[in-house]
Amino acid sequence: MAWLAQKIAGRRWKYVVLGIWVLLIVGLGPLAGKFEDAQKNEPSSFLPGSAESVKVLKATRTFAGGTVTPAVVVYRNPDGLTAAQRALVDGDRAELNAKLPAGARAASPVEYSQDGKAALLSLPIEAKGDEKILNGAVDRVAEVVHASRSAALKVEVSGPAGFSADATKVFKGINSTLLLSTALLVFILLVLIYRSPIFWILPLLAVIFSEAVVRGLGYALAKGGVIINGQTGGILLVLVFGAGTDYALLLTARYREELRRHEDKHEAMQLALRRAGPAILASAGTVIAGLLCLSLAEVNATSGLGPVAAMGVAVAMAAMLTLLPALLLVGGRRAFWPFVPRCGEADTHRDGFWARLGARIDGRHRRVWIVTAIGLAACSFGGLTLDDRLTTGNGFRGSVESVRGQKLINESFPAGANAPATIVVLDRERVDAVRSAVRALPFVDSVTALESGPPGVRFTATLDGDPFGESGFVLIDPLRAAAKAAGGPTALVGGPTAEERDLRTSSSRDVKLLIPIVLAVVFLILVALLRSVTAPLVLMATVVISFFASLGISLLVFDWVFQFPGEDPSFLLYAFIFLVALGVDYNIFLMARVREEAHRLTTRAAMQRGLAVTGGVITSAGVVLAGTFAVLAVLPIIPLTQIGFAVALGVLIDTLIVRSVLVPALTFELDERIWWPSALGRRRPGDSRPGDSRPGDSRPGSSPEA
Repeated sequence: MAWLAQKIAGRRWKYVVLGIWVLLIVGLGPLAGKFEDAQKNEPSSFLPGSAESVKVLKATRTFAGGTVTPAVVVYRNPDGLTAAQRALVDGDRAELNAKLPAGARAASPVEYSQDGKAALLSLPIEAKGDEKILNGAVDRVAEVVHASRSAALKVEVSGPAGFSADATKVFKGINSTLLLSTALLVFILLVLIYRSPIFWILPLLAVIFSEAVVRGLGYALAKGGVIINGQTGGILLVLVFGAGTDYALLLTARYREELRRHEDKHEAMQLALRRAGPAILASAGTVIAGLLCLSLAEVNATSGLGPVAAMGVAVAMAAMLTLLPALLLVGGRRAFWPFVPRCGEADTHRDGFWARLGARIDGRHRRVWIVTAIGLAACSFGGLTLDDRLTTGNGFRGSVESVRGQKLINESFPAGANAPATIVVLDRERVDAVRSAVRALPFVDSVTALESGPPGVRFTATLDGDPFGESGFVLIDPLRAAAKAAGGPTALVGGPTAEERDLRTSSSRDVKLLIPIVLAVVFLILVALLRSVTAPLVLMATVVISFFASLGISLLVFDWVFQFPGEDPSFLLYAFIFLVALGVDYNIFLMARVREEAHRLTTRAAMQRGLAVTGGVITSAGVVLAGTFAVLAVLPIIPLTQIGFAVALGVLIDTLIVRSVLVPALTFELDERIWWPSALGRRRPGDSRPGDSRPGDSRPGSSPEA
């Protein structure tokens, strides 16, 4: 780090660093603009190849009919369809067939409900994974059929194509909305933190540069086969802004302190990089390692988030350790105006708020950690209300046409008429037995005729349950059981409902696999960093209890305040990954500094000193990160709102309670034993060492910021 600091903070090298980043922006800029185009938002793209619904999808591509995604138009008059309204429906079908949109096939005959109140018009679309073709066809259908709307006749476009198009529209422009909202929030927070009308430009510019590079690299990863959806893109943006701004705050705080000790700004920056750089590297490394664990996920969207998000954190870290120092050196002391740090100014941490807080906790540390732990544990009971019934059909905030259409279908048709299940039988001799077994099930309303193809025979079954809701998901397992009982393992069940069911099964598997792995990886990193076993165990315990408290409070808010219909299947895993990895960050910043001070102070004095000098900057960093994740709530998608709220709340709990109160109290309780089994852990409590000084000491050579 010393060599790198000398180069980056060199008088000429700062211009070289700026030039390299400009070249990166120029080279990756064109790719960054294509980032949204590389995203895939259809559920089938998230599933592993081993999923049964994916096997059905692959098999159906070889049939003459191919793989189609129907756009289903529902017409409904609660008083019954009139002759004129039926004529309108027939006219819409004729108009669509006369000029079919790209990728569409002739509309199927109109199907009328038994109650005479509704009609269904289905237009098969063969998009072959191209969202532009699918969305264009759905838009054309909507343009034609919406002309038939009236006060008496409700007309909505739904079906698998309608749901896919609505999801794409929601995610369209998501990054622009997030970028503007996040940049505005970070700007406001930086102005409040630095109280300067100028200085905020430098860290914000560094973050924006890193975000542009990340988008370009993200597009390259997507083209390389990594699955990226709109949710991943949104999380990536706020993660880069939040983590990047955090690292910027830590580095600039240390740089400001060194400017008060050294006249030469280049020397001050070199020292800031040498002393704050390792903590930033360790923090980013922990987050990156935790995120890379997601690569082991079975759900493609989750496994894709791992390397993409890890890459984003790595680029943000690199920018804050290279680009930001160069910008700060070019800006000089004047960039801090009006609070310009002058060489020889006194240390303000000695009698500050955080120093007083540390002293008060030390005086009653046992009572503090017991009460705090009990309070956090009590909050965690809200986690018992976890309900993963959030689905494609109820995952939007506000009114969505495909959802409205599904509700109209449910009123007059079997709920599954919108998206029937697809059954493929590879053993042709057992097709009739499978079809009879499926048709005999009480929740199957009807089955279609058989269609032969190279792999076997297929047909569809209309189910009574909502194909995009929990009532439909629970029917897939008995449907598969009946099909396999009659046709053996060659009888496969797929379709939109089965895809959602398989997605939820894979998500449950990922939670059970990845949470223990992430805990083990983060623990081993902490052991290597702190060269202790006790301290990592304590830190991991505090982060885990913080996660459960955040989860409990969040779920109660979702139920009682927002009244969400449930949680997304990926919510628990995503919340855990981000809260554990990011929560450990702040403990690393604190404990790395405490360990540094413990070489010349008693552990209790070192903790007081560490809390005093890191309290302000870490709290600021936590507020910024919480704010950036909270920006996800501006999007009309419940899963992103839930992740944003839970992570923002958890970061605040970590910053304001765990790192500020619980960890110091536990450290005071354990004293020198916190460092066991290292040499520091073998000292007796109260032992003094050469160079000991009181916690407020600020003599030259001490390092006042983490």
